[in-house]
Amino acid sequence: MSGGIRVSAKTVDDAITEALIQLGVTSDRLEYEVIEKGSSGFLGIGMKQAVIEARRKPEPVVEEPEIQVKEEKPVIKKEPVKEVKKKEPFKKETRKEIKKEVVQTEAEPVVKRETELAVVEDETKKAVESFLRDTLKAMGMSVELTSKIDSDGAFSVEMKGDNMGILIGKRGQTLDSLQYLANRVANKYQDGYVRVKLDTENYRSRREETLKNLAKNIAYKVKRSRRPVSLEPMNPYERRIIHAALQSDPYVTTHSEGEEPYRKVVVTLKR
Repeated sequence: MSGGIRVSAKTVDDAITEALIQLGVTSDRLEYEVIEKGSSGFLGIGMKQAVIEARRKPEPVVEEPEIQVKEEKPVIKKEPVKEVKKKEPFKKETRKEIKKEVVQTEAEPVVKRETELAVVEDETKKAVESFLRDTLKAMGMSVELTSKIDSDGAFSVEMKGDNMGILIGKRGQTLDSLQYLANRVANKYQDGYVRVKLDTENYRSRREETLKNLAKNIAYKVKRSRRPVSLEPMNPYERRIIHAALQSDPYVTTHSEGEEPYRKVVVTLKR
């Protein structure tokens, strides 16, 4: 692919995201060819990186429709002026509504969970710890569990042992999956909502710091290129970290697009 770049990453989606950042273009302005799809291996063992070749789409394609619009405007002078004035406020309203929906869908679950958390009973604690020990034993891992009720009222479990990177997985996906199952187990043993948090090697805190740094770097690229950048798909918790990190930035704004589990954050320049 002439005039392009070669990018490698853990997955094809990650490689595409990196190519978008390096070329400073949006996804609709990118052409790419998959050289190697890559493989995740088994529990991270034998993993192969994905490789793509990417380049910007030719610019003339973008300029043609702009010329046609300019030619059509003088032909329809009187009537469209009224129509445009009516349409503009509707567009602004829909944008505001979308922003409100994004804030509500990503912020409301936190409020509900905090207010509806039930007191964790001893039977529930034992059931969760037993589930974790059995699962980790089946994975051939010797792990020490330390549990407590944290300041939010959630049942927090810290896991310590060797080779905990296997338990964390790619961007914490294995740890998140185990946490999801632990929550399902906990909520079978008592009434009310119980939340279980799993962590190891301070991963949650380190991941939050990584996302905050990523947000600042993406914001810098958006300011330089003056073009929006889409991040990789993230879960609601990680998307909230990105939104919060750039909330006070006077030059960029953020919003979420897509459906779960492929919903992602888009960073754009403020107008």
